Amino acid sequence: MVTFDIKNLNIWFESTQALKEVTMEVLPHEILSVIGPSNSGKTTFLRMLNRMNDLNSNLKMSGEVKFEKEDIMKIDVELLRRKIGMVFALPLPLPLSIFDNVAYGVRMHGLAGKTRMAEKVEEALKQGYLWDEVKDRLTESAFKLSGGQQQRLCISRTLAVEPEVILFDEPCSGLDPISTAKVEDAMVKLKEKYTIVLVTNNVKQAARVGDRTAFFLSGELIELDKTDKIFTAPKDKRTDGYIRGKFG
Repeated sequence: MVTFDIKNLNIWFESTQALKEVTMEVLPHEILSVIGPSNSGKTTFLRMLNRMNDLNSNLKMSGEVKFEKEDIMKIDVELLRRKIGMVFALPLPLPLSIFDNVAYGVRMHGLAGKTRMAEKVEEALKQGYLWDEVKDRLTESAFKLSGGQQQRLCISRTLAVEPEVILFDEPCSGLDPISTAKVEDAMVKLKEKYTIVLVTNNVKQAARVGDRTAFFLSGELIELDKTDKIFTAPKDKRTDGYIRGKFG
């Protein structure tokens, strides 16, 4: 069974068409890298997968997006966003302790009592590759963490509510190379349990972690294939041009 089945998806914001007849599948336990220049539609595509675009009152859409064979527009949006977590470009820790940041969503959804909470937090921080760095300072403010640590904290907070899919929207755009490597290591390990969709402006990152890569341009899906084929023998000259840095 595919994770997402998308057919003839069109999205408009007022009169501007952001996505045009997108048809594709997202497969279980893969990292799908999504690349393309600014205004290519890649972030609109990502936000469609857990209905974040619904927050825009000017949204119009046609076509079909199914999550595990069910129309996402018919799934309760809170349930959908618990199953499909999202990590944004800038880390957004809550003004709480490190422990309470990770525990926040678990408490909100009633997923664990007090006795199980410590285990859940530890497990999520380990999956986010952060536990060893913070295990002795869980009561400290999350704002005392570095930018890279805050991003991994946000990943851990997402993982704590046990989603099935994680959407990453340029999660390393503000991070140094060492922090970026740690986030990428976490992603590669996480695909054993989760399906991951990664929007990135860093084509080298897409090549490093993606099992498949989708190239968007002006709202259209130009090409989707195994990552090694996209980066060594793309079928479309526009894909080749973007990867070689000729535009974008």
